[in-house]
Amino acid sequence: MTADTAPAVPRPPARPSAAPEISGAEAVVRSLEKLGVTDVFGIPGGAIMPVYDPLMDASGLRHILVRHEQGAGHAAEGYAAASGKVGVCIATSGPGATNLVTAIADAYMDSVPLVAITGQVFSTLMGTDAFQEADIVGITMPITKHSFLVKKASDIPGAIAAAFEIASTGRPGPVLVDITKDAQQDVVPFVWPPRIDLPGYRPVTKAHGKQIQAAAALLAQARKPVLYVGGGVIRAEASTELRALAEATGAPVVTTLMARGAFPDSHPQHLGMPGMHGTVPAVLALQESDLIVSLGARFDDRVTGKAALFAPHAKVVHVDIDPAEISKIRTADVPIVGDVRDVLVDLESAYRSVIGSGKPDTEEWWSYLDGLRAEFPLGYAPTEDGLLSPQYVIQRIGELTGPEAVYAAGVGQHQMWAAQFIKYERPNSWLNSGGAGTMGYSVPAAMGAKVAQPDRVVWAIDGDGCFQMTNQELATCVINEIPIKVAIINNSSLGMVRQWQTLFYDGRHSNTDLNTGHGTVRIPDFVKLAEAYGCLALRVETEDEVDAAIKTALETNDRPVVIDFVVSADAMVWPMVPQGVSNSYVQYARDHAPAFEQED
Repeated sequence: MTADTAPAVPRPPARPSAAPEISGAEAVVRSLEKLGVTDVFGIPGGAIMPVYDPLMDASGLRHILVRHEQGAGHAAEGYAAASGKVGVCIATSGPGATNLVTAIADAYMDSVPLVAITGQVFSTLMGTDAFQEADIVGITMPITKHSFLVKKASDIPGAIAAAFEIASTGRPGPVLVDITKDAQQDVVPFVWPPRIDLPGYRPVTKAHGKQIQAAAALLAQARKPVLYVGGGVIRAEASTELRALAEATGAPVVTTLMARGAFPDSHPQHLGMPGMHGTVPAVLALQESDLIVSLGARFDDRVTGKAALFAPHAKVVHVDIDPAEISKIRTADVPIVGDVRDVLVDLESAYRSVIGSGKPDTEEWWSYLDGLRAEFPLGYAPTEDGLLSPQYVIQRIGELTGPEAVYAAGVGQHQMWAAQFIKYERPNSWLNSGGAGTMGYSVPAAMGAKVAQPDRVVWAIDGDGCFQMTNQELATCVINEIPIKVAIINNSSLGMVRQWQTLFYDGRHSNTDLNTGHGTVRIPDFVKLAEAYGCLALRVETEDEVDAAIKTALETNDRPVVIDFVVSADAMVWPMVPQGVSNSYVQYARDHAPAFEQED
């Protein structure tokens, strides 16, 4: 036997190189980098300080130092909502963590993928009321998809990877990772990718075929159908599939407050936003339909009015990735649990198979809806006090800026006007706090959106009340060169509360005057305040100044711009379905006809 033909001597397998040993704090940073995170928002403090040391050396991870933890949370929300990526915020223990709670609750209500990383006191001190100790896992349990408490450094990569998996799959939402200080300081081997073990977490994405067929059959039979589109369509990135189904069926489409932009406003089948401040055609289309196809919507009370009286003659197809939402408010005739994008594709295919070359006769239905559109165009009454109409201001912001921008609104009247009077043509262009209704959302959310989408114009459309809650993040914007535009719709009051007091409390305006815009004394003077932060600041008090100010803002990209639009406190949001009544309100709308007439 020659050397060439002799059998090879088996060699022992090469020993794997030992995993590098790093601190738990460094494992936090390394895990974020491995997950593709490029931007995080936060504030250091004692219990999270170990993480901030390696964070300083992370070349591919930008940390943006905010001025308040709530700002970090809302910025991470805005980042996620504008980009579709998971937003990340970081805070220390105790008050740092509890300051994130509002943003976490907001993300939970609006299905925003968010990971909040908090420091915790040493594990040996937990339960002793140690300095800056708070049971943030217990506090956030009802408002997160899951909350992790990490006490061992070796568990950090797995917990962070699992948090991203949970936050971004199924119904998106916030996940908290609370890490003790000793876990951050201990040194362990860093192993990536970690093994993720999530027993019981099995999101359903593929719908049952028989349910799809049943829904298609109902669509083929319906004579007064409506596609009721919720924010789930945007989270699922299903706008293209929605349009395909809408055009295949010819059904009218309504988009909720959370779904603005999911279907183009310019599309002839779009009836607008339903709900308490929705358009008359959108509200009555739902109310008088014979079939509602609910897509990623949850039959919120602001949409249904009194639920027992909502759409009494309609059958319901309810599509949602969260089985807990199905039949929670309105019993579904055809429940479909699955990813709405996949469901839309399957439903369109099944519908085409059912109808063949024919098409349901919805001509009478469309004739009725077009009549409502003609009778009740969305508009507003002129002010009687000589001050600006807030609707005009917001409408001009949208018209001069265009649909490629991102618009982040606070909460209140200005939020509803921004939803009504700006035309949305694409998803992820409209950001707001829908479920929680969080004042102070706008400025930090706009900041986060601008970080995520630096090439887009980003407007924060805020009220004078909301702006005073989080305007300190303008300092963050200036220092980090994040040139957002801020439009303060300054009616010198808590406008939506004042509107309700006018309508339902005999005009008794109890504690709603903020003294910010009318008269010679302005507390604070928003122009001086914005200039103190290093922003370009303008004040607009007459209609002929509006366009020039907006154009100046659009031309300024080296710093944030703040415009104080002084508007009438008497302007109201119309239409309006009073809380707790039926959505059958044509007579109510007619009684308020001037509110629907657009002035020339």
